[in-house]
Amino acid sequence: MFEGDRRFGIVVRLPDALRSDLDQVKRLPLPLPGSGNFIPLGEVATFSIAPGPNQVSRENGKRRVVISANVRGRDIGSFVAEAEQRLREVKIPAGYWTTWGGQFEQLQSATQRLQIVVPAALGLVMLLLFAMFGNLKDGLLVFSGIPFALTGGLAALALCGIPLSISAAVGFIALSGVAVLNGLVLITAIRKLREEGRSVDQAVREGALARLRPVLMTALVASLGFIPMAIATGTGAEVQRPLATVVIGGILSSTALTLLMLPLLYRLVHRVSRRG
Repeated sequence: MFEGDRRFGIVVRLPDALRSDLDQVKRLPLPLPGSGNFIPLGEVATFSIAPGPNQVSRENGKRRVVISANVRGRDIGSFVAEAEQRLREVKIPAGYWTTWGGQFEQLQSATQRLQIVVPAALGLVMLLLFAMFGNLKDGLLVFSGIPFALTGGLAALALCGIPLSISAAVGFIALSGVAVLNGLVLITAIRKLREEGRSVDQAVREGALARLRPVLMTALVASLGFIPMAIATGTGAEVQRPLATVVIGGILSSTALTLLMLPLLYRLVHRVSRRG
C-alpha cells in the first residue's frame, strides 16, 4: 500500500477460520479515518496464497536461520576452518552474516578457560615442589618430567592421526600429575640417600635402582587402564580416544626419560653446584 511516496502496511490478526478463505478476508470492513464509514479490505489490498516458513526465529531483534550438522570422522575445529574457507567463496547478500555455535562454541569457551587453568595449575605445582624441597634446583628437576611426558603425548597423537582437542588437553593435565609423581619419588629417594652420607654418584645409582620397580608399576597400571578407552569405537569414542592416547604415550615416554635422564640431570646439576 502506498500514500504519496510513502509505503506503509497493516498487520491484521485473522482467526484460523478466515485464513483459508480469501473471499471472506477481502470482505473484512476497513474503517476510514475521520468519516466513520467502512470499505472492504479487498478494495485497497491484494491477497495471494504463497508458501512461508512455519516459524520465524529471532535473536537480538534479527531473524535467524539455524543450519545444523553432525561431524564424524574428524575434529570440529578443522571442519569449521574448512567450512569458513568455503564460505568465503560464496557471495552472501548484504545484511547476512554467519556465526558458529553448538559444540564449536563450547570448544572455544573451553579453550579460553584452559589458557588460564593450565598455566595456573603448573605454577601451583612448581610452588608446591619448591615448598617441599626448599630449593629451586630439585623442584625444577622434578618439573622437567612434564616436558618429557608432553613429548610422548604429542608423538602418540601424531602416530594415531588424532588432532589436538579439549579431551586431549585434559589428558595432558592428568599426564603432568603422573610425570611429577614419578620424578618426585625418584628425587626423594636420592635426597634421602645423600642425607645418609652417600656421595652424589652413589645416591643417584642406588636411588634409581631402588625406585625402578615403583615407577614402572605406576606407569604400567596407569597405561594399561587406559587401553580400553584408546581402542574404543562406540558412542563417546571421539572424547575417550584422544585422552587415553595422550596418557598412554606420555606415560611411556615420561617413565623412560625419568628413569634415564632425571638421574643424569640430578648428577650434573649437583656436581656443578659442588664445584661452584
